[in-house]
Amino acid sequence: MKTLGRWLKWLLLGLVGLFLVWQLWLLGWVLLWGWVNPGETRFMEIRLAELRQKNPGAQLKQQWVPYERISIHLKRAIIAAEDAKFVDHEGFDWEGMQKAMEKNQKKGRFVAGGSTISQQLAKNLFLTPTKSYFRKVEEAIITLMLENLWSKKRIFEVYLNVIEWGNGVFGAEAAARHYYSVGAAQLGPEQAARLAGMVPNPRFYERNRNAPGLGRKTAIILGRMPGADVP
Repeated sequence: MKTLGRWLKWLLLGLVGLFLVWQLWLLGWVLLWGWVNPGETRFMEIRLAELRQKNPGAQLKQQWVPYERISIHLKRAIIAAEDAKFVDHEGFDWEGMQKAMEKNQKKGRFVAGGSTISQQLAKNLFLTPTKSYFRKVEEAIITLMLENLWSKKRIFEVYLNVIEWGNGVFGAEAAARHYYSVGAAQLGPEQAARLAGMVPNPRFYERNRNAPGLGRKTAIILGRMPGADVP
């Protein structure tokens, strides 16, 4: 019995050790990407693997552009649509999360997440779309790393350059060219609002660009954009 207890103790210590090593590995990447632009995120790897199952030669559409070369309209639209308190919170919008939980309970299914831009970026950089308690815990840890080691401007810059905007389409520049044949700097208010409305379900809206729901969301976002605070 003592031998079993000893083995369980060492197993637990080993698991804790592996968890800490994993966090240090993530921390190293967060520190690096605070200065160096990410080449490929975990989400990009997953989507590219899916595309190559059908077409071995498939490539992602993604081109990094500096923060200053992204339309102010798109910045305001994303803040208005995804995280109105982005410049003020420390990674988590507790009020927004509470409202999302109440909305989900009312609908009887998952319809809102309440994730901030920082949380979404943490997921995109390192994690998978699969929902689990472990992923939410890991997402929270990475979010704290990002908020404490990066400026809000850097978080937003990376977010705008790596989030998914369609099947194999990532980042503001690729999205602007894919949908409107212009660069990210040239996006107008309505174009920006429509792109922001696509963020929660980009591959669906790519296939259904005239969906009535997207039109309604675009109008709401346009109305909120003037009051959006951007880093």
